[in-house]
Amino acid sequence: MIYTQLKEKYAAELAKSIAAFNLISIVRLGLVIVFLIVGYYYLVNYNAVWLFVGLAIAAVFAVLVYFHDKIRRKRDLETALLNLNKEEESFVKRESLPFENGIEFSEDNHPYAYDIDIFGQSSLFQNLNRCGTVPGKAKLASWLKAALSPEEILQNQEAVEELRNKLDFRQKLLAVARMNKDSKALYDNILKWVKMKNPEYSPIVRILSFVMPLALFGVIIAYFAGGSESLSNVITYLFLANLGILYSQLKKIQQQIVSADRVREVIRQYGMIIHEIEKESFQSEKLKALQAKLQTREGSSGLQLQKLASLFNSLEAIQNFLGAVIFNGLFLYHLHTLYALLKWKRKYSEKINDWLDVIAELEALNSFAGLAYNNPNFAFPEINSENKIVFEELGHPMIDPKKRVDNDVDFSNNPFILLTGSNMSGKSTFLRALGVNMVLAAAGSVVCSKKATINPMPLYVSMRLSDSLADSESYFYAEIKRLHEIMSHLNGQRAFVLLDEILRGTNSDDKRNGTIGVVKKMVERNAVGAIATHDLEVCLTTNEYPNYLCNKCFEVEILNDNLHFDYKLKTGVSKNKSATFLMEKMEII
Repeated sequence: MIYTQLKEKYAAELAKSIAAFNLISIVRLGLVIVFLIVGYYYLVNYNAVWLFVGLAIAAVFAVLVYFHDKIRRKRDLETALLNLNKEEESFVKRESLPFENGIEFSEDNHPYAYDIDIFGQSSLFQNLNRCGTVPGKAKLASWLKAALSPEEILQNQEAVEELRNKLDFRQKLLAVARMNKDSKALYDNILKWVKMKNPEYSPIVRILSFVMPLALFGVIIAYFAGGSESLSNVITYLFLANLGILYSQLKKIQQQIVSADRVREVIRQYGMIIHEIEKESFQSEKLKALQAKLQTREGSSGLQLQKLASLFNSLEAIQNFLGAVIFNGLFLYHLHTLYALLKWKRKYSEKINDWLDVIAELEALNSFAGLAYNNPNFAFPEINSENKIVFEELGHPMIDPKKRVDNDVDFSNNPFILLTGSNMSGKSTFLRALGVNMVLAAAGSVVCSKKATINPMPLYVSMRLSDSLADSESYFYAEIKRLHEIMSHLNGQRAFVLLDEILRGTNSDDKRNGTIGVVKKMVERNAVGAIATHDLEVCLTTNEYPNYLCNKCFEVEILNDNLHFDYKLKTGVSKNKSATFLMEKMEII
């Protein structure tokens, strides 16, 4: 398995990086000790040799700091790559489902998300999710919540097909995203800072920010060149004046720090992700268009984001009191940093949303590409505008392929199916398989089918409703409300509708008559889809609409005094009954 091979590869590379990191740590500590010893001998002897040795040690130490940081980043990347390959290996083996489940995107009143497990534990989102950023997860969720246009679906399909085999790039993208975990709060802080209006500043202060440090250094040079002792007082006054200028602008600096609290590392992370996207070569129309969004006149937008992170880092350094006093007294360092930050914002703030959207779309496409890569037998559906929906060997993508039973289904001649079968025969699983694959198809993903053609239409499902104690709402009333919503939408457009045993909260006659009425409304409003029912009289409705309705069923057989389910979809109405058999077998009756 490729993930096992990659896991072993990154484990070996990580071991080397850890060893190198630890070695440099020891050498750095040794250099500090030697530097202190050399400093001692210099102070004792005032020999220039010791001074030069000390400077040489300091230079070597600085080089080691650079390489130490470089190896640390390499170690962190290899750790992330190792962990994600462990997760993929475990996932493919069906040992665990280690990805975030997107429960925060769940909506009880969504037309289908709750009913067919789009979000939450063991959901479609959790199986798909290969996003490491907040915008990426939000984009994936949005694509699973509403159908894209046919043009967008085809563009996504082309992009997913290209990304499918770019495994190294896809894993690097996710690993970099995981190196510094973001959060909704930090992401919102970035957007808040982008929208915040730049503060006004006085042109006089702007001029003084250059003139005063230059004047200070001019006086310092004059003093050391043999100027009068009184110049030392001028140096002090200029130093304090610089601090006074900074103090007058301190509120504006603090406003920038507070408004973008703790976003520095997240922005740097986004910049690193964009850098990976920028340097990759793409062929598909959508991926090239996304890459083009990252272009700036100054070059890499990824480097621009990393520059922004550095500016925030420099601005936050004002909280180091001693350093802030020295650097601002001499250079007005943080005032110049503020001006540079505001200049960056004026230049690029309107582009940040576009850059983050590129990250979001690449991560969502990466998630679909992972599904396609892990399931080479899944197919991209053909897209049509003729309300044609056909699946060959349709299955539920979250069921283990070793246990999954696939079925052919065609809505071309008879757009609406009346589905019968005993409990546990596979009706609900089949309906969910239809729904989940329609969601995948409408997002531009592969589907769990050998071959498929679909017309991407709105999806409405009524399968799993619940009582609402907070709203004093019964299950029955919740279901009636859902059916009303579906009918309202069907007034203006055709849709794909899946219904499972509706009207369970009423008596048999009422349920039968109500179900037949709903079926007739489905015909009247040109709905496509299926309804599962135990009431065989409902199936007689096909006699009234032979060109629109058809009967399909899942049968159960009694073999060797045991129930046998083959989960194969058949034409006709279910005849066998399992409830009585089971109750007799368990001596209930």
